[in-house]
Amino acid sequence: MTILYWLASLGSVVCWVMVLIKMFPAEGPLKGILAVICGLYAFVWGWMNSTRFNLKTIMLAWTVCILISIATGAVGAASMFSGMSSGM
Repeated sequence: MTILYWLASLGSVVCWVMVLIKMFPAEGPLKGILAVICGLYAFVWGWMNSTRFNLKTIMLAWTVCILISIATGAVGAASMFSGMSSGM
């Protein structure tokens, strides 16, 4: 599970950088810096402009990576807590 989590996280970072590459020339440096500081802004901007800048596949991949990261993180946390309670 840990390897899947890290692969999904790495994929998420790659998609974020690809959106940033499209965002800087389109929106300017101020909004680009905001997207570097707050990745959620880049995610929302990417979905809002996915057809305009041909980002649909990147945004779908980014969404899947985020969902996989959340799911594997939750499974890992649940297994950690179940292991803690059974040991007592």
